[in-house]
Amino acid sequence: MPRVKGGPQTRQRRKKRLKLAKGQYGGKSKLFRTATESVDKGEVYAYIGRKQRKRSFRRLWITRINAAIRAHECTYSKFMNALKKAEIMIDRKMLSEMAIHDPDGFTKLVNTVKAQTA
Repeated sequence: MPRVKGGPQTRQRRKKRLKLAKGQYGGKSKLFRTATESVDKGEVYAYIGRKQRKRSFRRLWITRINAAIRAHECTYSKFMNALKKAEIMIDRKMLSEMAIHDPDGFTKLVNTVKAQTA
């Protein structure tokens, strides 16, 4: 059998990796080894960032709900507990959107929850 060196495959693999490193500074976008390290690290950061984004949005929603519910003389934890007891299943994202864009609906929800738990 003839000997195969695999030059085209190697070049293709390296070009793909360098393309992923495009926009990096200096040798990180030009040299294969440093580009590979940079891309690997970037993928790790991207993975971690996807998890952190979920956390930070949840924190934002909780802050918004807390601010809105304090106008009704209640705390966030008591409100969420009352929602659970009233068996009203609305997630924090929707509650925060209601608090911002539909204050009247949010007020009705708060009054409903207060009436059922009282």
